[in-house]
Amino acid sequence: MRNFLLIWSGQLVSVIGSGLTGFALGYWVYQETHSVTRFTLIFVMTSLPGVVLAPFAGAFVDRWNRRRVMLLSDSVSALVTAVLAVLMATGSLRIWHIYLGVALQSTSGVFQWLAYSAAITMQIPKEQFARADGLRQLGTATAQVLSPFLAGVLVTLIHIWGVLVVDLASFVVALATLAFAHIPDPVTVNVRKSLWKQVADGWLFIAERPGLKGLLWLFAVMNLLVGLAFVLVTPLVLSFSSAASLGGALAAASSGLVVGSLMMSAWGGPRRRVLGILALTPVLGLGLVAAGIAPSLPAICAGMFLFLAGASVVNGCSQAIWQSKVPPDLQGRVFAVRRMLAQSTTPIAYLLAGPLADRYFEPLMSRGGALAATLGPLLGVGRGRGIGLLFLTMGLLLMVSTTWGFFYPPLRRLETEIPDAVGPGAPAAAGA
Repeated sequence: MRNFLLIWSGQLVSVIGSGLTGFALGYWVYQETHSVTRFTLIFVMTSLPGVVLAPFAGAFVDRWNRRRVMLLSDSVSALVTAVLAVLMATGSLRIWHIYLGVALQSTSGVFQWLAYSAAITMQIPKEQFARADGLRQLGTATAQVLSPFLAGVLVTLIHIWGVLVVDLASFVVALATLAFAHIPDPVTVNVRKSLWKQVADGWLFIAERPGLKGLLWLFAVMNLLVGLAFVLVTPLVLSFSSAASLGGALAAASSGLVVGSLMMSAWGGPRRRVLGILALTPVLGLGLVAAGIAPSLPAICAGMFLFLAGASVVNGCSQAIWQSKVPPDLQGRVFAVRRMLAQSTTPIAYLLAGPLADRYFEPLMSRGGALAATLGPLLGVGRGRGIGLLFLTMGLLLMVSTTWGFFYPPLRRLETEIPDAVGPGAPAAAGA
């Protein structure tokens, strides 16, 4: 557990630094263009490499030393951050630089996430998987709470390029902790397989297990619905409030992720994790409905708090299931295919969100719009109310999206029908 906590602490600092950069760059793009579509393209460029490259990244992660993969990934991200900082400081930064930069960082992040996820299995006992993933989510939650506040202050004091320099320093901390950590390698078999066959192994493992396949498709649908709404939180708040209020709202909402992550770390999640996922997903939908119902910061904060608290438990349960059911030497490949397919709908959602908001939902709820008279008394009319309607719609769809899961036996009985690949009491054995 000591090695895991050492790595986790370094990644926590790095995630907070990256959160500062993400907030600052997103704010800069939106203020420069006032375009929801151009703003959401940042999220498209962030998510697309994970879909396209994940299967190949997974095969390499299973071939290579996972600590070295994490070191290289963080180094590449740090280099990209340094270049963006120089461009910003010299007044040379263009929007396409940001798109390219976040795409490169996302590419390295695919390798980092896969290596980090597989490394957890090698460091701690199976019984601690959910708690460890709760801690990992806590790092992300802490960043989401602290980064908006810190970014708002730092942008004023040291400008956006200064924020990027702070992020660069956070990478140094992450690299230092990785340099002193030890991550055992799993026992590997069939290492002489070609890259393409190793990529195929990831899909075949899932395809032969209908329960895991059902869980994967459930998350693909969830990511589509959530992505359509979640990417529009910033334009939703800025439609009636200031950038300072946006930072506070995002931090307050993200405290839900802290609460959910702490709960998973202390509790470990429900005994029947699949049923926990199916029962809590409608709660996430309720959170989206609450966030979109009115142009109100308290309503948005409360709705997103509820969503993120529930999402922490749902994601922790899912991750623990995959970690316990997939053999350690296959986890890079299987997790990569899982990431590719489950998140394949996310860039689609990000691509659709901007045009849907700008061309359809916003006009519907504008003054004199087609739905202003019928839904206006409930949601309000004017700027941002179309985005509110989109939140409401996606929330309602999410609330009913898991109904089929209760009636699909392979998914409902996944934990009992698929044997655990990692034994109780100790991490998986390391190879020589």
